[in-house]
Amino acid sequence: MTRLHIFAEGQTEKRFVEELLVNHLFVFEVYVQVSTFTTKFDKQKGKKHKGGIGNYEKVRREINNLLRENTRECFRVTTMIDLYGIPTDFPGHREAFLKKDAYEKVDALENALAADIECSRFIPYVQLHEFEALLFSDPNKLKHLYFDNDRQIGDLVALSEKVNPELINDGPQTSPSKRIMAAISSYDKCFAGSSVAGAIGLNKIRNKCKHFDEWLCKLENLNKDVL
Repeated sequence: MTRLHIFAEGQTEKRFVEELLVNHLFVFEVYVQVSTFTTKFDKQKGKKHKGGIGNYEKVRREINNLLRENTRECFRVTTMIDLYGIPTDFPGHREAFLKKDAYEKVDALENALAADIECSRFIPYVQLHEFEALLFSDPNKLKHLYFDNDRQIGDLVALSEKVNPELINDGPQTSPSKRIMAAISSYDKCFAGSSVAGAIGLNKIRNKCKHFDEWLCKLENLNKDVL
């Protein structure tokens, strides 16, 4: 069995992995552990603050430390990091953001990240443009939790019928999460995100989000790679 550690950007992604990907990948003999990146360490209280990415160096350090601690061939590490708001000191950032095509942009970032980590057991993944893009695979499922927002959810559904969820732009007011929060003021990212994704189902998300699907395919086949 392959052991896979997923570094999630924040609590929303972590919960999504725990509730949807852990059991799914277990069927493919991939045992998943997930954590968020450490953003700050309070020396006085001896407490780590988790979630979010302030700069690349902390990301690099945690990935490399984990790979050094676990040298077995069956051990793999991957990321689930949002393209939206990705720190400018990420490897390949300048070159990637010169590209207009979003898929070329994210491929360039992932390739640069892989080259910087320089370990065959590392699988970089950058989410286009952020986690909430996955919910635009079927935003009608927001009604699963938010019963009194039919008109607002209808507007999100109309958008999802016109635009590839992974290509919804990353402006500060028009990114996927900002669009949902503008429509539903009570939207709770951490709680609702994985719940709505679960109501949508991985199959529909994969059909609508090709970059996410490519990543999940890689993870499903990890056990074959180490045989």
